[in-house]
Amino acid sequence: MDSPQEFLSPAELAEWLGVPRSTIYEWRYSGTGPPAVKLGRHVRFRMVNVLAWLDERAQADAAANRR
Repeated sequence: MDSPQEFLSPAELAEWLGVPRSTIYEWRYSGTGPPAVKLGRHVRFRMVNVLAWLDERAQADAAANRR
């Protein structure tokens, strides 16, 4: 079972990434951000999914720079 530390709120994710909280919500709305889980009224991000999303972004950026 996942521990509570493995989940981030939108505010925690924004702080960790150094972006405004509104950016997290924009990414979620547009489907371009890390996958999230909705628990009742609350949105949470699993750290493992956030790290995988960051890796995908880094690979895409590296591929774009090779062109």
